[in-house]
Amino acid sequence: MVSLDHPTDLGRPTDHPSDEELTLRAQAGEAGALGTLLTRHQAPMRAVALSLLGYGPDAEDAVQDAALTALRRIGDVREPAAVGAWLRAIVRNACRMRLRANRETPGLDGLEQAYPRDVGPSHPERLIEQHAMRDWIWDAVEELPQQQRLVLMLRHFSGITSYQEIAEACEVPVGTVRSRLNQARAKLAKVLLSTEAEGHDDASALTEDSRAEAELTLAGAMRGQLPGEILELWPAETELVGVLNKEGERRHPFPAMRKTRDKGVTQHLRHVVASRDIAIWEMEAITPAGVPNPCPPALAWLMFRSERRVQRLRVVFPGASAAAR
Repeated sequence: MVSLDHPTDLGRPTDHPSDEELTLRAQAGEAGALGTLLTRHQAPMRAVALSLLGYGPDAEDAVQDAALTALRRIGDVREPAAVGAWLRAIVRNACRMRLRANRETPGLDGLEQAYPRDVGPSHPERLIEQHAMRDWIWDAVEELPQQQRLVLMLRHFSGITSYQEIAEACEVPVGTVRSRLNQARAKLAKVLLSTEAEGHDDASALTEDSRAEAELTLAGAMRGQLPGEILELWPAETELVGVLNKEGERRHPFPAMRKTRDKGVTQHLRHVVASRDIAIWEMEAITPAGVPNPCPPALAWLMFRSERRVQRLRVVFPGASAAAR
């Protein structure tokens, strides 16, 4: 359970600031105000989940997902005095999405659908994406162990969101995914509170740098030669792992990129999420008609880096195994 109990000094004479004031201060980037809001509304958020899902891990997951959504999207609240209703609506819709068909609680795209219609993500400026709170959250994510950070990034910041897809991407059982997510969420809550007063790196700069690297890499792959400014990202010791590599074979990713190009497949960048040592590039792939063994239409590059260089690349095809079944 994401618990954000924290006896913070909110800097005003009263010990009981209103929801409206806390929301406005959280939107201005004050981490302690957001922690207090989540603590204040934790019980009603849990009550909504229990009423729809009953006791069990699904209800706890729904509340955890909603808390992380609020951390990322507090800037979207249009009526600060009604933030409690906004939080409960996120939980309610997350629960309803769990009760629908085969897919479990959404990640980045689905979480945006989990907003109440009247306070949805159409706010003209996403303040959370512009200032210190975004960097605070991402610095906390960086403190997680790599395996936990990867499943959290996939679950909440990418399009690879179901437990089954994450399990296949990470080559672990679904139960391991659940366990790592629970551990990551618990540690994230503690780290958030312990680092709220510190200075933080610019999280958006990491993602923008990674996006530029992705575009250069794709352009170079289509030409058959990586440009000089991107070569440091792909040193000779970079290893391709996973389904695109024969078992026991060690090779650089570029021959696989060249083979994809020779088949006429083009890849278009759709989404990038990056931490200091993990980057996820999500692509749309287009294969010419009549080409045997066409590439699945969606794929993601999972990159594990050290000192800005890629050590390992795993290419995954979310949904491909389910379609094959």
